[in-house]
Amino acid sequence: MAEITSPTPKEAFELLLAGNRRFVAGAPEHPNQDATRRAEIAPGQRPFAVLFGCSDSRLAAEIIFDRGLGDLFVVRTAGHVTGTEVLGSIEYGVDVLDCPLVVVLGHDSCGAVAAACAALEDGMVPSGYVRDVVERVTPSVLAARAAGRVEADEILAEHVRHTVDLLLDRSRVLAERVGAGEAAVVGLCYRLADGSAQVVAARGLEVTADSAS
Repeated sequence: MAEITSPTPKEAFELLLAGNRRFVAGAPEHPNQDATRRAEIAPGQRPFAVLFGCSDSRLAAEIIFDRGLGDLFVVRTAGHVTGTEVLGSIEYGVDVLDCPLVVVLGHDSCGAVAAACAALEDGMVPSGYVRDVVERVTPSVLAARAAGRVEADEILAEHVRHTVDLLLDRSRVLAERVGAGEAAVVGLCYRLADGSAQVVAARGLEVTADSAS
């Protein structure tokens, strides 16, 4: 797919999915990773998507979506938990850098989600600031269980959906952009074993699970 200077939310999403399909197939093109690109974006950045994902070392966005320098504005926290710093970073990407797409990226075998589940089951809560991460994931686990979703992948999907809705609920900037059709927020679940990213939520963009790898 050819590069697009000012993509729509749909075009930006298709760029990401195309890159993920290449990655899954073992045929990455490594776009925008050379000296020419480095020099080209030195004066300023114009990423086409904000990627808010888990900090897990196996979730390197530019690799799994086969992108390069200046393509993605990446924000990562353990369990993709949301605080003011995250919201400010995402708003910067959308409002200042004019990114038309925000992606929330979760993954299977997420340690933060597993820890939240364990805390609810046996009362064992981690110490230090890890406790804060677990406490922020817990509402997603409770919501999943209330809806009868108890399998690990179901809880993960609920956490991604919860994060998508939380971003829109807490950020007026993002909500207004989505409401105006200028941006979209999509939730993806990444599968560690095969590298594919599956759609579990979309706001401001009509996509289905079949749109994913």
